[in-house]
Amino acid sequence: MRNARSIRLLAGLVCAGTAVAACGTAGEDGSQAAPGGSGFEPPALEAMAELGEPEGELNILAWPGYAEDGSNDPAVDWVTPFEKETGCQVNVKPFGTSDEAVNLMKTGQYDVISASGDASLRLVAAGDVEPVNTELIGNYGDVYPFLKDKPWNSVNGKSYGVPHGWGANVLSYRTDVVRPAPDSWSVVFDKDSKYKGKITAYDSPIYIADAAMYLMKHQPDLGIQNPYALDDKQFQAAVDLLKQQRPMVSEYWSDYLKESQALKNGDAVVGTAWQVTVNLTESEGAPVASVLPSEGATGWSDTWMVSAKSPNKTCAYKWLDHIISPEANAQVAEYFGEAPANPKACGLTEDKGHCDAYHAGDADYAAQIWYWTTPIEQCLDGRTDVKCKDYGEWTRAWTEIKG
Repeated sequence: MRNARSIRLLAGLVCAGTAVAACGTAGEDGSQAAPGGSGFEPPALEAMAELGEPEGELNILAWPGYAEDGSNDPAVDWVTPFEKETGCQVNVKPFGTSDEAVNLMKTGQYDVISASGDASLRLVAAGDVEPVNTELIGNYGDVYPFLKDKPWNSVNGKSYGVPHGWGANVLSYRTDVVRPAPDSWSVVFDKDSKYKGKITAYDSPIYIADAAMYLMKHQPDLGIQNPYALDDKQFQAAVDLLKQQRPMVSEYWSDYLKESQALKNGDAVVGTAWQVTVNLTESEGAPVASVLPSEGATGWSDTWMVSAKSPNKTCAYKWLDHIISPEANAQVAEYFGEAPANPKACGLTEDKGHCDAYHAGDADYAAQIWYWTTPIEQCLDGRTDVKCKDYGEWTRAWTEIKG
């Protein structure tokens, strides 16, 4: 696999990046700090009407691996071509978690940010980012339609950014041990699973959504419509399922290289993973495969957004256009390990099988993914007669689940 070295270099930060992308910031009382999804009115901010002359500078806040200038790897550089083309000199600040990113954006020192679903909505609600005029972004028209106008990048019909890349939390398994090949998450959640003690699970409160998604199909009487919108009864059912699973789990992972190692040495034989983990593990000789189970999967979709306080908005728009251009989007997707947002990127990846491996363009596949979203008190499934558990309560429950 071409990216094995890059993946190792990025492992610590990327794992703290995408893996924690759905973490919210709870207030002192445990409540979610900002609303998300639909049903709230963000500050009245307007998108740019037209571009001006590039201001000569751009300050980027990004997940590691999203704005590479050749300093980490001379062969990996899509920032320098942007600087030469636009005259916008780029300064990049990487962040490790969504909470860190949200706090940094509040300083007003950054012009653009790559935000995951939970962070994006908190930034919108706080007025830290503004709507984006997609007509000023030439490459936006090429972005896969199934990534546009979604709850994590649009609010009340207004776009707040451009989709960048996405992926699913798939079910990985050792093909020499897990037989027949699984097609359901029951192999990790069923109390009688024959793989108990060899199961790996994702280490984050947002993993509660995986349990809720499983219950949507296996306990339909609970009435779960959205795994991030759980009332008291639904939430307790998900928590109980994870407590039942706890003694079956050999290891909770947040560093996907550690999960890869566990799959290679047999300490784990089945569990939730990213496709990049599966690809890397398989490339190093382990008999590993992945599947999107019948219940679907959770996942992530990231968005580039413009700071409401940015003094460099023309440069910001030019970056948004650049980062979803076929050339740059191909480089980012391949370096980071995800599906690109622009289908034209697929013809430019060095690994010609990259887009097939990450299911880029497969709308049916993407439709089965419940993208990470911060749980809030206002139920994200549209219910108004009950309150849902917010992320503060998810965090407390996760501590209890793990013991």
